[in-house]
Amino acid sequence: MSSAPSISLAPLARLVIASRESALAMWQAEHIRDRLRALYPQTEVSILGMTTQGDQILDVSLSKIGGKGLFVKELETALADGRADFAVHSLKDVPMVLPEGFVLAAIGEREDPHDAFVSNHYANLAALPAGSVVGTSSLRRESQLRARFPHLLIEPLRGNVQTRLRKLDEGQYAAIILAAAGLKRLGLAERIRALISSQESLPAVGQGALGIECCAGREDVIAMLQPLHHAETAACVFAERAMSRALNGSCQVPLGGFAEVQQGQLRMRGFVASPDGQRVMRAELVGDIAQPEALGQRIADDLLLQGAGEILAALNG
Repeated sequence: MSSAPSISLAPLARLVIASRESALAMWQAEHIRDRLRALYPQTEVSILGMTTQGDQILDVSLSKIGGKGLFVKELETALADGRADFAVHSLKDVPMVLPEGFVLAAIGEREDPHDAFVSNHYANLAALPAGSVVGTSSLRRESQLRARFPHLLIEPLRGNVQTRLRKLDEGQYAAIILAAAGLKRLGLAERIRALISSQESLPAVGQGALGIECCAGREDVIAMLQPLHHAETAACVFAERAMSRALNGSCQVPLGGFAEVQQGQLRMRGFVASPDGQRVMRAELVGDIAQPEALGQRIADDLLLQGAGEILAALNG
C-alpha cells in the first residue's frame, strides 16, 4: 500500500466513489462516503454506481469466466479516465496483483470473516440429511464441504445476496453458504443459522475486509483516505494476499488463508485442496506483525512442500 505523503495536502472539494450497484457494494460505498463526510464536511462526496461484467453473467460459475476480477475492471476504468477518484471493493474480490498504475490506498476494518450457514429448516451442516443440496459459488467452500460432508450434494449458486436468499426460500437448496460479513452489513444477520468456525471452513483471503483502490499517482486522494486505514486488518490481509499471490491463487483454485492478531503477533493458517476435497494441504505459522507478507510467503512455501504445486498445476492447466 502506498503511504500518505509527508506534505500536508488540503482536502479536495469533491470526491467520487466508484462502486458496483449491488445492495452490498452500495452499502460499503455509502459507509465509506459517510465516514469521509464526517471527516471532511467541506468535501462533496458522491457515488458512481456501475454494473460490472461479473454482475451481468449469472449463469456460469466465476471460476469458468475469469474469476472475481470481473467485478473490478469497470471500476478501474472509471478511475483511469477520471470519472471517479477511488473505488470501494470487498477485498476478497480484488485480484492478488493489481494492474499497473493502481494501488490499495487503504484497508477498512474487517467485519466478521467467517462463512455463514443459512437454512430455513436445518440448524447446521451436521444436521443436513444425506443428499441435501447445498449452494455455494466458491470452490474454496465446496472443497472443504466435500472433504467433511461427502454425503451432501454441492450445487453452484450465483447472484447477489438477495438473489441467493430468494433461491433458498424457493426451495432450490436445503442450505446455502454465504459470507457472514455481507449478511451483517445488509442487516440480515437473523438469516444466519450458524457461523462456521474457521477450523471447519477457512475463510477466503481478505474476507470481510474493504479494499479502497485508486490510481497510484493520486497522493491527494491517498492522504484523505488514511484515517480510514485499519492497520491491524491490513497486516492480516497483506499476509493472506501474499500467500495467495505466491500460489497464483484465483477462483479456479480451492484455497483459503486467514490471519489473526494474537498477543502482538500474526497467526496465520492456509490450505490448498483438490476440488473434490480428496486432497487437502494445510499450514499454520506465527510471524512478525510488521512483516505480514513474509509470513504469507512462508505459508505458501509450506503448502508447496506438501505437494500443493501438483494440485495448482492441474487446475491452472
